[in-house]
This record gives sequence, C-alpha cells and structure tokens, in this order.
Amino acid sequence: MMSHLWIYDGELDASETTLTLNNEGPSMTGNGTAKYKDMIELKNDNHRVMTSHMLGDDGQWHQFMTVHYRRK
Repeated sequence: MMSHLWIYDGELDASETTLTLNNEGPSMTGNGTAKYKDMIELKNDNHRVMTSHMLGDDGQWHQFMTVHYRRK
C-alpha cells in the first residue's frame, strides 16, 4: 500500500496484441519520481505476458519484472 495514485495512459499496438501502459511514480532509488511502462502481450487465448520497465537516468528503459499469466 502507498499513498501515490498511479495514473496510467496507454495504447494498443496495430496488431492488437500488445497494450503499453505508461505512468509515473515513486523512483526505486528513493529520490523523486520516475517514468514506468508496463507492456501486456497477448500470446494466445491462454497465455499473457506482462513486463515492467523503468526509465533510467541513462535514458534507457530497464526491465525489472516479467509475469506470465496462464489459464488452466
């Protein structure tokens, strides 16, 4: 739980298989805020993959999490 309200803005790619969600929140370094993006890829009806990225001070996106969702 945290007091920060994460406000997402996103778009679906042309193939309608990847949803990119952009937001800004507390930096993992503890200093100020950082830009983040979550990408949800629809692999098929039973499998989705979400990756989370943070924009670093070097101007590059750094992936810090991957989650696979599978239907049983």
